[in-house]
Amino acid sequence: MLSRAALLAAAKKPAGLVLARGSASSTDSNRPVRAEHPGKVRLGFLPEEWFTFFYNKTGVTGPYVFGAGMLTYLCSKEIYVMEHEYYNGLSLAIMVIYAVKKFGPAVAAYCDKEIDRVEGEWKADRENNIQQLAQAIEDEKKEQWRAEGQTLLMQAKKENVALQLEAAYRERAMTVYREVKKRLDYQVERQNVDRRISQKHMVDWIVKNVVKSITPEQEKETLSRCIADLGAIAARSK
Repeated sequence: MLSRAALLAAAKKPAGLVLARGSASSTDSNRPVRAEHPGKVRLGFLPEEWFTFFYNKTGVTGPYVFGAGMLTYLCSKEIYVMEHEYYNGLSLAIMVIYAVKKFGPAVAAYCDKEIDRVEGEWKADRENNIQQLAQAIEDEKKEQWRAEGQTLLMQAKKENVALQLEAAYRERAMTVYREVKKRLDYQVERQNVDRRISQKHMVDWIVKNVVKSITPEQEKETLSRCIADLGAIAARSK
């Protein structure tokens, strides 16, 4: 079981690297991807740092000698038993590595295209929703503006009605003023007519009584006196 697990782990790492490189080609920054230049590895799964760690102490061949010695020690002491599962795992690892090398780029490209397509659909739906919401906001602002216009229109209508009521009130007040003035003028004219009639009647009565009280002798005497006065006036004027 240990050997098969080790081989499976070793076989899966190159596949992961291939898929990571394929996914790194996407230009969408919303999708988490690995760096453009991942860390270097040797033999498909051993990192470069493993070898540089031995260079300062053992030289260039140190990591290989250590790995071969460790593998020989494990096999000779039967710590790592190569039973039938080992060969099954080795066969499986070869098939997995071959499949990864052969079909990995195509599968990665297909998966990237599918991911891009799905993300494009999501992005299109998101942008469509944003546009719809933005349009809804603009419509709401327009409706608010129209509501404000309706408020102003209602205020204008109220002012118009108030002006009409004021005009009707003033017209009726003027009508009342004219009617009252007509009645007052009638009363004044009536009083003036009554006064003129009374004065005329009184003058006629006084004149009539005065004329009745003058005797013919007084009339002749008065006439003579008037003629004498006129003659005196004529003499003085000469």
